[in-house]
Amino acid sequence: MTKSELIAVLAANHPQLAASDTDYAVKTILDAMVDALADGQRIEIRGFGSFALSVRAERVGRNPKSGEPVLVPGKSVPHFKAGKELREMVDAKADIEL
Repeated sequence: MTKSELIAVLAANHPQLAASDTDYAVKTILDAMVDALADGQRIEIRGFGSFALSVRAERVGRNPKSGEPVLVPGKSVPHFKAGKELREMVDAKADIEL
């Protein structure tokens, strides 16, 4: 599901809200999540899952063409861990559809 599809589903499920309000709400939530992760905070949404940063140290890689060593800088990568409730709901729906 893309962000625009999520906005469309929310707007359809809540006709009392204008589509622009739904769009603004989704963008605001996602921006807040990005800001929190960028500040090094952990995000936990009960029943859904948690987002955290995994830090990857710098390492020496290889250039695939020449084989020369290349320094790959360290970076922070977002990581999502699904909550128990989400895993159970997805598993139950997957069993029904199979």
